[in-house]
Amino acid sequence: MTEQLERLVEENAMVRPQGEDVVTVVAVVGGGTMGQGLAQTISQHGIDVLLIEQDQDALDKATQELSDNLDQQINRWSITESDKRAILTRIEGTTQLEKVEECDLLIESIPEIIEQKKQLFEVADELCPPETVFVTNTSTLSITEIAAATEREDQVIGMHFLNPVHRIPLVEIVRGLKTSDQTFRFVQRFAGMLNKTAVEVFEYPGYVTTRVILPMLNEAMFVVMEGVASAEGVETAMKLGFNFEEGPLTLADKMGLDELLFWMETLFRELGDQKYRPCPILKKLVHAGRLGKKNGHGFFKYDENGRKIAGFDM
Repeated sequence: MTEQLERLVEENAMVRPQGEDVVTVVAVVGGGTMGQGLAQTISQHGIDVLLIEQDQDALDKATQELSDNLDQQINRWSITESDKRAILTRIEGTTQLEKVEECDLLIESIPEIIEQKKQLFEVADELCPPETVFVTNTSTLSITEIAAATEREDQVIGMHFLNPVHRIPLVEIVRGLKTSDQTFRFVQRFAGMLNKTAVEVFEYPGYVTTRVILPMLNEAMFVVMEGVASAEGVETAMKLGFNFEEGPLTLADKMGLDELLFWMETLFRELGDQKYRPCPILKKLVHAGRLGKKNGHGFFKYDENGRKIAGFDM
């Protein structure tokens, strides 16, 4: 019996993170849609979260939206009331960036403006313990350039999560020029703690998912703009023809049309490839304030629960 117990302890020690590899507190900076999703997902897996916003109004908005999203998941029987209480109990909202000194891992999820990300990491570099790993959730910007704002360039890495974070089982782990193997293995184990499948990516504009999906979404928009098929026709053709759960225009609405436009303009500028030239209809919708599901109107109209209620109109 003693030998069996010793063997079980030894085997358990082999798979459980030890020492510096233990992640007990994660700071998520930015309480937008992605920040909320990260906070929920990390908390669901038993890890304490500091959700940091720039001011109290933004923090109150983020926490209310997170609570509302959890209520929607309860209504869909995805989680229970007790699950919601447990998730929120492990999330501490704050406007004090100084509290990052408590974290083992810092994930930034602020807008895709590289100077803001560099400024955040520069300040956090002074506040965090030297062993804290910095993660950027950017989908198009340079990890290397962001890392250069710190004195720990080997401990800066990208983790590109997709929305909704709690449902998408993938994360791209993106190395910068100076990212160490130790840092990569650390975040790879962290991804495993979240039950995510990690794909290693070396830094290049758009990585894998963003670079591959954008031309398809853009081409679907051109098909509609050129009158080849209606928006509903494109949706039906792609869903039935390729067994997609949702059509490309619905996916674009879910991702956020303003985000898509930014990513496409970034890749077009960085790579100079015409396949990333944003479709004029995308620009028109964004300029009209039609951003997708986030504000209820993109290619289609949506109710407050994100359900489609009207077809395409221009």
